[in-house]
Amino acid sequence: MIRGIVFDFDGTLIDTESAWYTAFCDLYQQHRVELPLSLYAQCIGTSNDAFDPVAHLIASAEIPITKSEIEQFIQRRHNELMREKSLRPGVKKTIETARTLGLCIGLATSSHRAWIDPFLERLGIADAFDCIRTADDVKRVKPDPALYELTLACLGLKPDEAVAIEDSPNGALAAVRAGMHVLCIPNAVTCELPFPENCSHVSSLDEIDWPTWLQERNV
Repeated sequence: MIRGIVFDFDGTLIDTESAWYTAFCDLYQQHRVELPLSLYAQCIGTSNDAFDPVAHLIASAEIPITKSEIEQFIQRRHNELMREKSLRPGVKKTIETARTLGLCIGLATSSHRAWIDPFLERLGIADAFDCIRTADDVKRVKPDPALYELTLACLGLKPDEAVAIEDSPNGALAAVRAGMHVLCIPNAVTCELPFPENCSHVSSLDEIDWPTWLQERNV
């Protein structure tokens, strides 16, 4: 019996991921360096341990550029791109439906709390979650399952009693490793990436009739 929903944040609640990739591509192009999605995808939904786009540009650019210069450009460009962004389609309805159905609602993100809080406030969903776990709470972020395991423990749920809503392969893999049901809603950047097996996929949460979807999985 599914008794809870756990959201990812970046790219799932609001599409910050596409904005990050666009910002880096803009700067890379200025320095005549390519940034294939297949390469950048290694850091989507996780840390920069597998691939650090800042370090890669510093090493690849013909004209020297510093880490500080890169970070200032990327932050400024990302802020510009995010200015008009809102919740992804179906997110608000899903939260409201989950409350109506008596489901627990959690948030598990590889980002830090200081990053997500301003967004949650601006989007009007700061009080929507029964439990929030972030990169501040674990040693290893997704695809390690620790974030989901902590969130499940906080919500008092077993893995098969919760569905994780994810936009990236790294996030989906973390939820699979935690033993959860996984619903993937890829964004413009992650839609072409390979996801783990045994995940459900939709292009938007608006497509989900939650009572029916849950009933099919509670049989």
